[in-house]
Amino acid sequence: MNEGFRFKQFTVRHDRCAMKVGTDGVLLGAWARVDDAKKALDVGTGTGLIALMLAQRNSSLRVVGVEIDEAAAQQAAENVAASPWPERIRIVQANFREMETEGERYDLIVSNPPFFTEETGCPDAARQAARHASALPTAALMEKAEQLLSEEGRLCLIVPTAVSAEVIGEAALQCLFLARRTEVKTTPRKAAKRTLLEFTKIITNCETTTLTLRDAENQMSPTYRALTEAFYL
Repeated sequence: MNEGFRFKQFTVRHDRCAMKVGTDGVLLGAWARVDDAKKALDVGTGTGLIALMLAQRNSSLRVVGVEIDEAAAQQAAENVAASPWPERIRIVQANFREMETEGERYDLIVSNPPFFTEETGCPDAARQAARHASALPTAALMEKAEQLLSEEGRLCLIVPTAVSAEVIGEAALQCLFLARRTEVKTTPRKAAKRTLLEFTKIITNCETTTLTLRDAENQMSPTYRALTEAFYL
């Protein structure tokens, strides 16, 4: 799709990225809380989609998108340059684990990491994305995120529901505690396949909800429409 994926305020080209524009990224970009954040970090930014969504939602937010793959990082930078917010988004090509931060702390860290399970697909069919997964295991993601989060910061992820317990466990080992959880179902009758997770350094009661994307007639649900109406054409 050379023309890219058009949203209301920006266009995302993704022909040189292993991870294309998809529902998971849109969900995370719309779900993560940004109201009181000043600095955000998008880990594995890919096309730059989530970084762009966060910048649209908070007009004072500054966002850094880190991407290990050279071609994807270059395309993300081009997408940012063509957007309304190039002065507030910076794309860095780097391995997140080795990223130099010079004491920088972030109020919000987001990531749509490429997990592979029997349910989500075989790494051999997506070698480039699989390299990302091997470069940043869950434990490493949590360890680095804990170092970079401000004391009241939030880490927000979208993961396959099948691995959500493992992710929550790895977070707990780094003293990152589950504060919000949304189970994502395609239709009312289907089991959740994706889970949105928010972690903080502060222990709090976890807010748990369910989001159904489509109703029994396969139409976009009112909740999903309300969440994404600022973006989808």
